Amino acid sequence: MPSERTEVQVRPGVEADLETLTALYNHYVRETSITFDTAVLTPEERRPWLLSHPEDGPYRLLVAVCADSQEILGYATSSPYRPKAAYSTSVEVSVYLRPDAGGRGVGTLLYKALFAALAGEDVHRAYAGVAQPNEASVRLHERFGFRYVGTYREVGRKFGRYWDVAWYEKEL
Repeated sequence: MPSERTEVQVRPGVEADLETLTALYNHYVRETSITFDTAVLTPEERRPWLLSHPEDGPYRLLVAVCADSQEILGYATSSPYRPKAAYSTSVEVSVYLRPDAGGRGVGTLLYKALFAALAGEDVHRAYAGVAQPNEASVRLHERFGFRYVGTYREVGRKFGRYWDVAWYEKEL
């Protein structure tokens, strides 16, 4: 991991990032309850996800990279909250960081850029589901003005146990 003084840039995710983004996500699939996917994905399986996040509009994919090496440190997305038309002004947001990039402000940079990009879009609310326990994610969302709205108890089963998901919302 580059030193804490290394400049980090945020840019839109592009198709050339697909392999690295897939590997980063698969770490969370294999090792954590942060995502409820239970089987690792190939870049080809992940391609529709990447392509569903264009450079403009309400559904974005932003990546944080080291300015000098262009190594990807993490990404943030805004995605459809639900598929029905009445939900079109709501997005679900998330951040995934490389395991060695946590605690360095990368998630904060990603969310700052994401919410700045969404400011010009027809988006009314952002929602975030945080599998519990995950204090770092709770702190990040609260720092950005998300408020806790409730918990789905034992909503996901992974690693032989059930997990709660706390839900947060932010007015945009």
